[in-house]
Amino acid sequence: MPEFHYLAKDENGNNVSGSVTAASEGEAILSLHNRNLAILSLTGEAPRRTWSILGRKGPTVRVKVDELAVFMRQLSTMIGAGLPVLEALEVLQERMENRGFKWAIRRIISDVRGGSALSHAMSQHPAAFNNLCVNMIVAGEASGQLDIILTRLAEYLEDTAALRRSIKAAMAYPVVVLTLILGITIFLMVFIVPRFKDIYDSLKVDLPGITSFILNLSVFLQNNFIMVFLGMIALAVAILIYSKTEFGGRQVDWLKLNVPVFGPLFSKVALSRFSRTFATLIDSGVPILGSLDIVAAAVGNRLLAQDIREARESVRQGTALAVPLSASPRFPPMVSHMVAVGERSGSLGELLHKVSEFYDQQVKAAIESLTSLIEPLMIAVMGCLVGSIVLSVFLPILRIQEVLAKH
Repeated sequence: MPEFHYLAKDENGNNVSGSVTAASEGEAILSLHNRNLAILSLTGEAPRRTWSILGRKGPTVRVKVDELAVFMRQLSTMIGAGLPVLEALEVLQERMENRGFKWAIRRIISDVRGGSALSHAMSQHPAAFNNLCVNMIVAGEASGQLDIILTRLAEYLEDTAALRRSIKAAMAYPVVVLTLILGITIFLMVFIVPRFKDIYDSLKVDLPGITSFILNLSVFLQNNFIMVFLGMIALAVAILIYSKTEFGGRQVDWLKLNVPVFGPLFSKVALSRFSRTFATLIDSGVPILGSLDIVAAAVGNRLLAQDIREARESVRQGTALAVPLSASPRFPPMVSHMVAVGERSGSLGELLHKVSEFYDQQVKAAIESLTSLIEPLMIAVMGCLVGSIVLSVFLPILRIQEVLAKH
């Protein structure tokens, strides 16, 4: 049987380490819990396989958060009703429409039928089941409360999906309006304004500076529209590639947190995600250090993730989690204080849920405020752009009328 190495705290709060032999990670966790040890980390050899059918890889597995939430909710309901895990998986697999997800569940059924634990079988398909899902199910198997853990996981996924939908809904309006503004501006500059240049050239009128600039710009865009369009695409691709690098990604994440208007919203979203994910893992019995690893990967911001990993190292060395969090400028004092109280009282998960609820409300309020602010802002931007073009085009006409009136 495999050997698992652990770092934990005993009943007196002292750090203890050692190894335990168990058939699976779930059994190792259960064994340590029976010894009244609070697990900080647990590592061991976990063989991973990649499955193939007829020597070829299976279909691409892409699972939406909503689909995963529904799956977890239904699996929890069936297991809670007394249905065996294998039979519940078979029922759910038959109903699935997502081809890749259905294939992954089929392979999981095969593994479970062969004697593997559900958590281990799911860990073979990280595209469908991330570390958070796998670790929570490990804890559920170890505690014998798999249906409760699955319900908790489903609730977490549903809350995450709801938050994403609200953010997308808030961002959709400005994106659509900005696209329309750019489309109208480009149409005027490429197809309408150049016609006035020929008229003014034939009349030999002295043009105001703004009119000369707009006319020259419109002619340039008309003659080089394809090159400008391709250049904009190339710039967007270059920015995307740059943001995928570690250095570029850190700069983009810094900009997200510090950009005017939207920065506070992005910060609140990240803090809500941190507290909700951490609370869900802690309540499910996942080791603290393992939870912090998962939270760092799930928080969605490299700067916050670095702070969380540094906090993890501090906790490994015996420091209370609230200490490194309070030292980070990206974690508000309320978060670190709530964590400190939770650590002292033993109700860390409960208090983190309260922090998550607080920031969820803050995000909703910020979205409503931004929605009411963006509408007049977009109208003002459109008025400035279109108004400048119209004004620059008609200023010479007004001058011509003044000259004709004098004569």
